[in-house]
Amino acid sequence: MFTTEESKIHDYDYLTKNPETLELIERYLNLNDATVFQMDTTSPFNISNIKDEAISGLVNFAKINDHRFVNKFFEAVNLKLNQGAIYICCAETKELRKERVLNKYPKIISYPYYLIDFSYKRVIPKVPFFKRLYFSITKGRNRVVSYPETLGRLFSCGFEIIETKRIDYLTWFVVRKVRNPDYNFNPTYGALVALNRVGLHGKMIKVYKMRTMHPYSEYLQEYLYNLHGTVDGDKIINDFRVTTWGRIMRKLWIDELPMLINFFKGELKLVGNRPLSKHKFSTYPKELQEYRIKYKPGLVPPFYSDMPSTPEEFYETERNYLIAYEKSPFSTDVKYFVKAFYNIIFKNARSS
Repeated sequence: MFTTEESKIHDYDYLTKNPETLELIERYLNLNDATVFQMDTTSPFNISNIKDEAISGLVNFAKINDHRFVNKFFEAVNLKLNQGAIYICCAETKELRKERVLNKYPKIISYPYYLIDFSYKRVIPKVPFFKRLYFSITKGRNRVVSYPETLGRLFSCGFEIIETKRIDYLTWFVVRKVRNPDYNFNPTYGALVALNRVGLHGKMIKVYKMRTMHPYSEYLQEYLYNLHGTVDGDKIINDFRVTTWGRIMRKLWIDELPMLINFFKGELKLVGNRPLSKHKFSTYPKELQEYRIKYKPGLVPPFYSDMPSTPEEFYETERNYLIAYEKSPFSTDVKYFVKAFYNIIFKNARSS
């Protein structure tokens, strides 16, 4: 069944010319099933106006780049789908757009063109003063979206990732509805972000940092943890959520400067175990979880003092710090701070 108000393609024509796309879709959906819909629309109203009660699958051929309100669209899809139903969509991600532009023109033209394109269609839409003007002119069409942000938005709107696949210069996302949308009005989108972290006595606090990851990256932590695991028990392996500028800020400690707000609010102390997200906290041994929340988290973690290299060593470092701090708070923090300072200055210990 093909339903669209503003069709630019016909299902048979498009899919006949794109056998790899057809093979991907048919791996998950039966296109002859009357409860499976194929669409080419950027309007959430077109999704909401689907009359059928039972929808087992939906394919949208319109690129996410052209959606004016991405989350509203995903939310409308979620509300129309049955629990466990499949949604398949596509985007020209930032990485593939760059590759396409650089391959299309000679270098003397392609690099300046890409810089202008990226600035206009990626940077300006995120600047509050210019944002409204930009969207009034472009209606949100053909803007730059990143792979991590697209994944994060899908997660935030109640989907889990089954498969992603590059076909030509598009990335196709095969996802399944697993819950209702979060309707998050405060995602990690601006330069300064407030992250939910476990604080003293298990109370959730907002920890301020400069954003070093793509927007909506907080929704990908559990996904990447299960997919890649961690190095030294802390950092996720192959964490593609971190931006190029973010890596530079982390090397220079710029991203953590806003945490001084939490320090002066009394939510963090100078030395202490790092404040963790709820998911990361849940992966810790139970006895260490209980021990951790007895004391405030800190700006300078004991990690930089002992420099552990395995998850077991990482947990042991935090445990040893807490045991020592319980016996002698002041001298323990002085000792750990001096050693961490030495490792940072002379051994180039850095956040990654």
